[in-house]
Amino acid sequence: MYCEVYVFDTPYHLDRPFDYEAIPDVVRGAIVRVPFGRADKTRLALVTRLKESAPAGVNIKPVHSVLKDRPVLSEEMLGLCLFLKEHTLCTLGEAVRTVLPPGALNESLNVKYTRTCTLAISREEATALLSASGRAGVRSEGQRRIVEYLMDIGSADHTLVRALPSVTSANITALRERGVIRISEEECIRNPYAHLARERDESEIVLSMAQTEAYTRIEELYLEDAPRAALLYGVTGSGKTKVIMKLMDRVIGEGHGVILMVPEIALTPQTVGIFCKRYGERVAVIHSSLSQGERLDAYRRIERGDVDLVIGTRSAAFAPLHDVGLIVIDEEHEHTYKSESDPKYHARDVAAYRAGHHNALMLLASATPSLESFYKAECGKYTLVPLRERFGGFRLPEAVIVDMREELLQHGNTTTVSNRLLDSLREVEENGRQAILFLNRRGYNSYVSCKECGEVITCPRCSVSLTRHASPSGGKLLCHLCGYTAPIPRVCPSCSSDRLDFQGFGTQKVEGELGQYLPDMSVMRMDADTTSGKLSYDKMIDDFRQGRADILLGTQMVAKGHDFPRVTLVGVLLADTSLYLSDFRASERTFSLLTQVIGRAGRASDNGVAVIQTYSPKNEVIRLACLQDYDTFYKGEIAIRRALSYPPFSDMVAMTVTGEDEREVLVAAREISESLVSKIKEKYSSLPFTVYGPFEAQVYKVSDKYRMRLVVKCRLNRQSRALFHELLCEASLRRGVSLAVDLNPLTV
Repeated sequence: MYCEVYVFDTPYHLDRPFDYEAIPDVVRGAIVRVPFGRADKTRLALVTRLKESAPAGVNIKPVHSVLKDRPVLSEEMLGLCLFLKEHTLCTLGEAVRTVLPPGALNESLNVKYTRTCTLAISREEATALLSASGRAGVRSEGQRRIVEYLMDIGSADHTLVRALPSVTSANITALRERGVIRISEEECIRNPYAHLARERDESEIVLSMAQTEAYTRIEELYLEDAPRAALLYGVTGSGKTKVIMKLMDRVIGEGHGVILMVPEIALTPQTVGIFCKRYGERVAVIHSSLSQGERLDAYRRIERGDVDLVIGTRSAAFAPLHDVGLIVIDEEHEHTYKSESDPKYHARDVAAYRAGHHNALMLLASATPSLESFYKAECGKYTLVPLRERFGGFRLPEAVIVDMREELLQHGNTTTVSNRLLDSLREVEENGRQAILFLNRRGYNSYVSCKECGEVITCPRCSVSLTRHASPSGGKLLCHLCGYTAPIPRVCPSCSSDRLDFQGFGTQKVEGELGQYLPDMSVMRMDADTTSGKLSYDKMIDDFRQGRADILLGTQMVAKGHDFPRVTLVGVLLADTSLYLSDFRASERTFSLLTQVIGRAGRASDNGVAVIQTYSPKNEVIRLACLQDYDTFYKGEIAIRRALSYPPFSDMVAMTVTGEDEREVLVAAREISESLVSKIKEKYSSLPFTVYGPFEAQVYKVSDKYRMRLVVKCRLNRQSRALFHELLCEASLRRGVSLAVDLNPLTV
């Protein structure tokens, strides 16, 4: 027997099947070791096909070995890897490493076991043993302590027994060999969320009339037993989660599995808490803050059928459920569902593939759907299911726009917080309520410049300014791209002037000002600097929900999906941050972010207020976000997209040339551009292509590597993907530079 394998970690042009002689235990979907190349270096590979013959006259090497106790890809997962290879232009090895949990190919990461010591004799025999003398009795103080300890409790964890005074491993071994105690091993599942399943909530879900109508329509799609897609479009606070949960009850009750994706790790504690109480221990959680062992254990539980519901970020799309009935993508508009590393997949595309395989329902949910999804709903590819009123009759928060120019000119306010927002925060304090403040910048100051020569202190490895971060020891300058740090200078590095100017502000500076102006209100800051610890998101969110802080100040992670009943005020400190980026999605992102964060206020019986600070108070995007008017925003934005032939009316492809030698990068970018244009004219002239560039990437230098970019507007299909595949094969033969191709990237 022979097999075809794809070898991992090869150049792109070598990512194709190779023939090997099979050995026992080689099956389709297995991970094997093979000798590869002239030096026969051992590499990992995926078996994609078994066959009875191989090409004649070719030296066929045998497979070295099969990875033991590691996952074997099912037909669905193998097909999904091939789908990722074709549709994202990644290598098959990159696809496998994405589909499998981190550590799955690491043989040093083993199954964890709990060792238990149990008394193997009766209490009477143990008593006699302790009282006996000579060879029949216990032979040391350590052995005596073990027998006495187990006489009281019968059995105990091996680690606890080993920790007893005077006890050694040799004492335990000796008693085991004599049959006095026995040691058993039981697989230990690492699950940091297991405690959430102890408190069960099996109450009936009661829906409003609007929710019932939405549920009924979605249920009809589910019962069709065919691949279907629906868009649950509901205003913030409309109770989409209740509708989704009732549908899950139906799907799980019929024996099918459910995948629920959320965009941010910060949303998992709230979501997991709700669903663990309902579905108990048959819930698995997958996200990047878990350890490799915890993620591998979750994978094993899912694969062997111990799980009905998988909750997680975009990687949950690959959960190996055997019978999927429903895939939910909550806050489907969020950019975090698109991977920026190979394979550059979108979770929505993976969900659609799996829904097709299982005849399942893919349910997208959002108060601000992506324009692409809403357009598909308009065209009938998705079924639109609207929820246009808040659950319980609660009103949407009142939104107040504050012109920060007037704050400075008329009131002389140079702080980060307007007078209007300060007054609102004092009202929150008086009423015993809570507030959320959103600023999408971390650190203390955005940049440091010289008042004499105008020089801005930049990262020596990246073409961006360094951000000032404060600390008790004085602080530092930090690059948010590569992590480079430097001490805060006393003089300008260019002209030696001591007239340094610290400009802009981040969450650290706001935290300090709030402490100065509102000393009696406790502030909890949530950003990348305060949530680096394991499960730190979970603890902070739980602390805020329990009322251990009055103000939650943070970056995007505080703006999405949270439901805090005591929050009556939301403040957006700089609504312009993402509005004027040079990207065609800038308006859409700004509208979604503002709408979502405004919707965090007044989600219970108290009326909510949102204070929006901006230097562009008349901007239409900000105005419509304050009104929560998605329909009007969509009509205007989709008209612009149609006129300019931007997605969803075309596809965009970003090609990035990267290398350490600037001249080589410039030459390679020009040659790749010429090859692209030539191929379009000679082989792909029947397809519509528009090529822009090459030009410098928005951030030209990152981690000492220069970047040039080409952008192609086209229609993605098998033919157009073949063109980009050819270019990647050519580029992988180059030395010193690399080419990355991103189909429908996050930013253009």
